[in-house]
Amino acid sequence: MFFAWLKQFMPRSLYGRATLILLMPVVAVQLIVSVVFIQRHYDWVTRQMTETVAEELAYMAEGIAGAADDSEARAFALAFAKAMNMRVVFDLDPDTVQPVVRWYDLSGLAMKRIFETVPEVAVVDLEDRGGIRILLQTERGPVGVDFARTRVAASNPHQLIVIMLVMGAFLTLVSFFFLRNQLRPIKRMAEAAAEFGKGRVVPFTPSGATEVRAAGTAFLEMRSRIERQAQTRSLMLSGVGHDLRTPLTRLRLALSMMDEKEARPLVSDVEDMQHLVDAFLEFGRQDAADKPEEADPAALLAQVIADAERAGQAVRLSEGGLLEVTVSLPLRPMAMRRALDNLIGNGLRYGSEVRVGVRATERTVIFGVEDNGPGIPEAQREEAMRPFTRLDPARNQNRGSGVGLGLAIVADVARLHGGSLRLGESEALGGLLAEIVIPR
Repeated sequence: MFFAWLKQFMPRSLYGRATLILLMPVVAVQLIVSVVFIQRHYDWVTRQMTETVAEELAYMAEGIAGAADDSEARAFALAFAKAMNMRVVFDLDPDTVQPVVRWYDLSGLAMKRIFETVPEVAVVDLEDRGGIRILLQTERGPVGVDFARTRVAASNPHQLIVIMLVMGAFLTLVSFFFLRNQLRPIKRMAEAAAEFGKGRVVPFTPSGATEVRAAGTAFLEMRSRIERQAQTRSLMLSGVGHDLRTPLTRLRLALSMMDEKEARPLVSDVEDMQHLVDAFLEFGRQDAADKPEEADPAALLAQVIADAERAGQAVRLSEGGLLEVTVSLPLRPMAMRRALDNLIGNGLRYGSEVRVGVRATERTVIFGVEDNGPGIPEAQREEAMRPFTRLDPARNQNRGSGVGLGLAIVADVARLHGGSLRLGESEALGGLLAEIVIPR
């Protein structure tokens, strides 16, 4: 439970997590050393030095009290103070000495506690950072004793902490630069993988540590295998489609010589076969010649609607279907138009009305096509996007023949742009809602 709560505050990026891993030990060591040093310095060294001075003050107070008269007491105090590097002030007004100790003066707090163990010590004044004044209440009146703070505390106690913090920050900065150099190849590989997922091949050369180089080499091999498999599929489907066109052409010629009434059903079958062959070729082509270019999604959609209207199709723009602001992103225009045409064709095939639109979010651009047909049940939507899949109960096959590649082609185009195809239910028309989601 605690780790789940703590996880929400952890950095998400690789740089952030690596920096946290680097800083945590450094900060922990500095805190431990600082605490141990402060404890040792203020609790042991300061105590030992202060106790020595406290004994000297007690001895001075005892000597002043045991003197025969005031002159002897003053002589003793002056001689003892000179020997101990102190200064004695007689006839001192007690109100001029105030018990000043700053709250952050840790050594001063420790000194005050120890000095107050001497019965004659009335006031400990630590206002002066360089010196200390003690007010002694003796039998011969108040006596002020001044001495340097170095008598009871080590000089420059902060030097170790300052040096440790400065050197820790400097070495951490140097380590961060080395760490960034080690993480840069991983970031480059991630960018190359993301671009490849969007259908763009960017130059990438493995570099960095041995393990990172191995991962980069594995990525290049994987990318090559995927490209070869895509080329093999395209060649296979193209070859099958082209090979079938020759016998189809011969059938068309033979049917043209037959009686028109007898040949009509056979001609219909040949046309269906031609449609299937065209679907194979379209699925296998993958738009190899269509390169990504900066395009306006709204302009592309408007062109698709205009082409559909010229063809006499019942296609119109949905409410708020065009972007109010211009959004430019890398698209393959031919592939995207083909995908939208496929969705519009499917919608008109199983319904009588189709609405299209495009909207943008902070991270995505979404093309939407909805119809008033029977739709696709939620349990079968994932299966409907697989190649060569027909859903007879959901989409009536009596409305036309198909090979089950329409949605598969659209899904491939979406993946080619680094996006995905989502199927749902249209709220406006009650049929199928197909959305092509493209990352910005």
